[in-house]
Amino acid sequence: MVEIIVNYHHASDTYIAEDAHGNQITFKSDREANDAIPVSQNRTIGPMLSLLMACGACSAIDIVMILGKQRQEFSELKVIVSGEREQDVTPALWKKVRIDYHLKGDLDETKAHRAAELSVDKYCSVLETLRRAGAEVSYSVSLND
Repeated sequence: MVEIIVNYHHASDTYIAEDAHGNQITFKSDREANDAIPVSQNRTIGPMLSLLMACGACSAIDIVMILGKQRQEFSELKVIVSGEREQDVTPALWKKVRIDYHLKGDLDETKAHRAAELSVDKYCSVLETLRRAGAEVSYSVSLND
């Protein structure tokens, strides 16, 4: 199973997705430009892996937006995305995607869970793309762990 970690950085309002080898892509929630800015480290990331990174960043953007509207303050957001691809077929699509949200701060647990639910089930376009391609999507929320 592949795992991606996305960390939100308040100061720059960016979302940095990283794989197990330290490869990173920095995402910005600027909906006007809608750009992903690669961080050059003389390494490469495969397209399917970058899709998981985009999934984590897209959902993290939703979480920050929803928690802001709920007037919930947090000091840290980490999104861990794991995925499992089909075996012995071409193309090999993502068949399972799991998103684990880790939040720190003075948060109402019900509102944090609602933010995750809204992202996964309603707002995250990347997750919906994966779901429509047949991926089974699951998630969890951990507070102050």
